Parts: sequence; C-alpha cells; structure tokens
Amino acid sequence: MSSSNSPTSQTSNSYVEQTVSVLSSVASYMRLPALASTGLAAVLTSLLYFKQKSVSQHHHHHRLRLPFLATTNLLFLCLTRIIIKPSPANPACIRALIYPSNIPANSRSDVPKPSDFGISNFEELYIPTDDGEKLSAFYIRGPRGHKNSNITILMFHGNAGNIGHRLPIARMIINYIGCNVFMLEYRGYGSSTGQPDESGLNVDAQTGLNYLRQRAETRDHKLMVYGQSLGGAVAIKLVSKNQEAGDIAGLILENTFLSIRKLIPSVVPPAKYLTLLCHQVWPSESVLPNITKVPTLFISGLQDEIVPPKHMKQLYDLSAAPTKRWKPLPGGDHNSSVLEEGYFEAMSDFIAEHGRLFRNQASVMKNATRIMEDLRVHFEGDQMEGAGQDSAENHSPQTKVAEGKGIDVKMTDAEVDEARYMSQAE
Repeated sequence: MSSSNSPTSQTSNSYVEQTVSVLSSVASYMRLPALASTGLAAVLTSLLYFKQKSVSQHHHHHRLRLPFLATTNLLFLCLTRIIIKPSPANPACIRALIYPSNIPANSRSDVPKPSDFGISNFEELYIPTDDGEKLSAFYIRGPRGHKNSNITILMFHGNAGNIGHRLPIARMIINYIGCNVFMLEYRGYGSSTGQPDESGLNVDAQTGLNYLRQRAETRDHKLMVYGQSLGGAVAIKLVSKNQEAGDIAGLILENTFLSIRKLIPSVVPPAKYLTLLCHQVWPSESVLPNITKVPTLFISGLQDEIVPPKHMKQLYDLSAAPTKRWKPLPGGDHNSSVLEEGYFEAMSDFIAEHGRLFRNQASVMKNATRIMEDLRVHFEGDQMEGAGQDSAENHSPQTKVAEGKGIDVKMTDAEVDEARYMSQAE
C-alpha cells in the first residue's frame, strides 16, 4: 500500500484488500514449522497457547487460518523435569515456554525495520530500565499536521516474535488514523537485553510510559495504550497504575485473557490440574476493575482459537471504565482479527471520540488555571497596595474582577467553544 493511496479515501472493499495486502506480511514472519508432539508435551503446548502460524488466505474472507502448533519432545522432557525434579533451572524453562521470544526462528536477531515497510519518519531507540536492562523501541511519527498528531499510541505485542513483525499494523495506524506509534520491545525479545518474566515486563511497560512522559516531543501528548493478547495484560496492569495522571486518554485491548491460569483449562480442560505450576499469572480479571478513569475499547475475534472469546466478554463485563466499547469481529481469529473489516474503523472512532475530549479538556483546564493564577496574583498585589487604607475605600475581590484592573480574563472564541463542548459532555 503506497502512502499516496490512503485508506481514508477507499471504498469498504478496497480498504479490506489494502489491509490484507499490508498485514499479510506479518504472517510471513510468523510462519512456524509443524513439530511432533507426544503426551504431556501436547498438553503443555495447549496450556501455553502456542499456535503454528502457517498461512493460507481465503479470497472471499481475507483472513489468516492458523493451525495448531505442536511442540517437541524436548519440551516434554522439560515439563517432566519441572514436575518430577524441581531445580533452579526450571524458571528459565518455564519462561521459554510462556515467552517464546525466538519464535519464529531468529526473532532475537532478525528484527524488521520501519523502512522495510515504507515508513521513513521514525527513530530507532534503546531505553534503559531501572533494573539495568536496555529496551529497543521504534518511535514512528504520523503525518505532520494531522488532527491526531498530538496523540501517541503505546503498543504492546503478543507473546511471540518481536516489534518488527507488527510494523504493518503500525503503518495502518499512522496512515489511516494519523497517530504516532511507540513500539516498545519487551526484555528478552528482539534486540532488548534480559530475560522475560511477568515482573520484568511490567517494569518495561512503565519504562516506556515514563519515556513518553519525559520526551520533549511527546510529554504533552495524549496517550492511547494498545495491547494484543499478552500485550493486553501488560497494558491493563500499566494503565491501572497510571490512570490518575490524566495523560492516558484510552485503553485498547485485543484478544486478551482473564489470566494465564484461567486460560489453561479453557484450552485443555485436563490441564487445569497443572495451573498451580504456572507462576506467571497475569491476573487481568482482578486488575481491570481498578481502571475507573480511562475509557476502554475491547476488540474481540469471535473465532479466536487460542483465547476463548468469552474471556474478552467477561473482561468487558468486569470493566469499570467511565466509557467502554465492545467491538466483536465475527470472522476474526486470534492472529488475524487485525485483518477483519471494521478493526481500524473501531480504533479510529474510539480515538476520535476520546482523543478530542481529552484535548479540549486539557485546553479548558489550562485556561482555567491561567485565569485563577492571574486573579490570585492581582488580588494579593492589591491587598498589599491597600494596606493601612480605610477598609471602605478597598474594593472587594469581586469588584476587582469586574473592573478588570490590570488583568485579562477573556477567553478566545475557540476557548469558549471548548468550554461549551466540555459542559455538554459532562
């Protein structure tokens, strides 16, 4: 898809075709060989929701079909070691199963760049964490002068691959929606250092948010936090801890789960007896209700063969967000929901609704703060000038404001419109 052929001017059919053309390249990076499996290895594979991502496109439905990925006897032996002979090596084995950062092969070393997808306005970054890791990231700018150019999406991907594999999604966001995109790589993935685990990924997410808050170009931006699958759990935890600051305008969740432990019996019921072995919990069902100040969009592929769609619906029901939106995609499975018509429209509408609200709110609050500060300075100065004079000669603060001595409390027409908009929104 060329930049001159923007999706905003396409018909619905053309939009779907262009989306498939761009995003199908994701699948080429996510294709995995079929591997043999036996006994508990198959259970473990189901438990950890790994899937083979070999691709076949259907002409009429424009979606990817991702058959089941089995695992090797090596994983079977690993599981046996975990159950029968606990040792300090087991946490690393468990991490490798839950966080398959080298699937597809060479994902730790082969990270596609934005330029590979025709994206030119970007920065490749390395950001240090407080615990000594170094995280790779892409900051991709949207079109200059676009109405959404002061909105940045902080994007968290699923449990396999790397940020480069999701660049076609970022390209759709900048071309179709006009936002900036910040793609942060987890520790132990792609070019980032370290080993992934639940606590570490939470540190990484906070590091990424702190970076955007401190960066000169983005510190005044409104932020949308966007997570897919495992990234949804990362996003939920991050927003729950940072909602009070007021700079997070929205949370976008796609095909994420209630918790890892709840996911296990949903995929393979007999494996429910193994859930206590999994210490990477990601308890989104208990964290999400704490988010009460950030609007949330739930995008659910109803054909999801990894995370049962009921997980997303239950999360939606549990949400206490001030505004929540439910977007079902009847033909979307776990990895191809992004290809379904309506996916980016739902995201665009959500950002338009809540990005605008927050921009107006910020503008009105800025003007209100300026006016109150002017009044305070003027009133305190007048009190000093009037000290020792007859109280009858002193004006009240209300009179001072009415006379407007030395201060300008007028709002521009645009600011009045913004204030009117905010009062109506409330």
